[in-house]
Amino acid sequence: MTSQEMPIFTRTFDFLTWLLPATNNFPRAHRHSFTQRLLDAAFDLRERLEEANLRRDAARLERLQRADE
Repeated sequence: MTSQEMPIFTRTFDFLTWLLPATNNFPRAHRHSFTQRLLDAAFDLRERLEEANLRRDAARLERLQRADE
């Protein structure tokens, strides 16, 4: 049986690939503070999904709930 990557990983990678250059166009006054918070949240989502993918059962559900926050 071949393992196929889940679509959420492809979608979050595509989102991050789009988001990083898009933040360069934010107004200078918000570029540092708002951009940092936005990127932190996006990378945290990806990290929680990766963590959930490595776990099973209750631990997986807990990581998915964290990602959903």
